[in-house]
Amino acid sequence: MSAEEKVIVFDTTLRDGEQAAGTRLGVREKLELAVQLARLGVDVIEAGFPISSPLDFESVQLIAKEISTATICALSRAVEKDIDSAGAALKKAKRGRIHTGLGISDIHIASKFKDDKYGKTLEAKKDKALDMGVKAVKRAKEYTGDVEFYCEDSGRADRDYLYKVVEAVIAAGATTVNIPDTTGYSIPEQYGKLIADIIKNVPNSKKAVFSVHCHDDLGMSVANTLAGVANGARQIECTINGVGERAGNASLEESIMAIRTRKDFFKVDTGINAKELYKTSRMVSEMLGIFVPPNKAIVGANAFAHSSGIHVDGFLKNPLTYEIIRPEDVGSPKSAVVLTARTGRHGLKHRLGELGYEVSDTELETIYQRFLDVADKKTEVFDEDIAALVGDERRSVEQTFELQYLHVACGTGTLPTASVKVKTKGKDTPIIAAACGDGPVDAAYEAIRIATGLSPKVDHYSIKAVTGGKDALGEATVKVLDEDGVRFTGRGISTDIIEASAKAYVDAINRMAAAKI
Repeated sequence: MSAEEKVIVFDTTLRDGEQAAGTRLGVREKLELAVQLARLGVDVIEAGFPISSPLDFESVQLIAKEISTATICALSRAVEKDIDSAGAALKKAKRGRIHTGLGISDIHIASKFKDDKYGKTLEAKKDKALDMGVKAVKRAKEYTGDVEFYCEDSGRADRDYLYKVVEAVIAAGATTVNIPDTTGYSIPEQYGKLIADIIKNVPNSKKAVFSVHCHDDLGMSVANTLAGVANGARQIECTINGVGERAGNASLEESIMAIRTRKDFFKVDTGINAKELYKTSRMVSEMLGIFVPPNKAIVGANAFAHSSGIHVDGFLKNPLTYEIIRPEDVGSPKSAVVLTARTGRHGLKHRLGELGYEVSDTELETIYQRFLDVADKKTEVFDEDIAALVGDERRSVEQTFELQYLHVACGTGTLPTASVKVKTKGKDTPIIAAACGDGPVDAAYEAIRIATGLSPKVDHYSIKAVTGGKDALGEATVKVLDEDGVRFTGRGISTDIIEASAKAYVDAINRMAAAKI
């Protein structure tokens, strides 16, 4: 790629990302993440702010020494001691960059340079800030030829003053100029025009690369980043998963894949190995302890999951109908058809086939109706649930007795009571019965004995969760003995373990009745 076609990726997960409230990384953790970021193919890794703490200094120093495939960047304020600290930390870097700068909006200058030593008027303070910026760049150039200057709060800065600062720092030797939307204040159209206007109105703009650094306070960090690229910015500053100060930074994975997926629009690309995105996302999430929302674009658990019947049908016929990115392109597990109450027969039949079950249309319809009963009670139906449903259906025998109704009442200090309604084959009127027991399952079994007129002895009883979670499907197994000591095994499944237990007992009784015919 030519310079015009390539967008430089500057990752600041280890610096700005770590500034997210409640997070902190150790030196070794930072190095481990830096190694993964290098594997991902980022061009610049902002490793930390050396003057801020001994730990940050050590982190930058170690990463600079160990990572050779990416430029290692250290942050500093436009203060001599900050720049000297950054230079010392980067001493052993194969490719080092110092990222220095200061606030240039009126509100930043008025607030940060209140002391009269910076000038007594706002204009005097702005002149002083400009002088400090130029001196900072020149100081940084003593350590490295790669100097980036940030114009903090550019989104709210006076336009003419911003042009003046950018021209001066480029003349002083800055090779990259960062135009941050520090507070996430900008709108994409506004921010894109800001980048275009700087490039147009700064005489020496062609001597530097312009960088975009956007925050997500109004939820537009990625949109602003892309607007900057569309208007001539050739470096984007991002974090993995969009972590960072307040509402966070522009998400690296979203920015990268937007540029790549819509290359027809942006006409540029990056050198990122996108297959490492999912792994890197999980690493950052685990180390920072910041959960990735399921609906997060590109790397969220649901990013390639389909559950709606219409979507599932279209996806199974051609993935392009509902997917603009293939999961393997970003290193994510393959697309999933998530089985829910909204999943149609086509989706269920597809999953049954994946699990190795061949079913007839009649069998599919029966299983589908039972599937809907389970799906109405659960958020998601898992493969283990499907296997249990199929197994339960295929184990069925002639239904001499059908459990149509079950109600159980129990609690501390009360006598467990159950009432059932059982339909007997060949009889028009169901039998209703009620009974008490030592517990809810025992009460249900006693009521079923009364309704069926049979009293097999329970020889074994067990219940297990088919899947995990609070809405797990439970499978009950009951072994009973008839009067001759012959054993019959019944099984039942339900999200309610009492219902599963009752179904298992009725299933055992039906098997016993079928053996007598």
